[in-house]
Amino acid sequence: MPRFVIEREVPGAGTLGDEEARAMARKSCAVLRGMPDVQWLESFVTDHKIYCIYLAPSETAIREHARLGGFPANAVAEVRRIIDPSTSE
Repeated sequence: MPRFVIEREVPGAGTLGDEEARAMARKSCAVLRGMPDVQWLESFVTDHKIYCIYLAPSETAIREHARLGGFPANAVAEVRRIIDPSTSE
């Protein structure tokens, strides 16, 4: 299944409290229960953006999840390759 990186502009994301982060995660998971072909892997929080990694059949499915959850999806990019230190071997 294709892997996507989603960039979400969320002012103050880096200062979200535990309850706010939990509420966002719960909302996402609630939407995902109705979208069994989309899987959230993890998210990285920076000062004003959240970068999420998802498996999904298409960018359209990613954007639908964002719409249903009320989340921004400012940029969506399909991952073409993963490289890591072992790639150098």
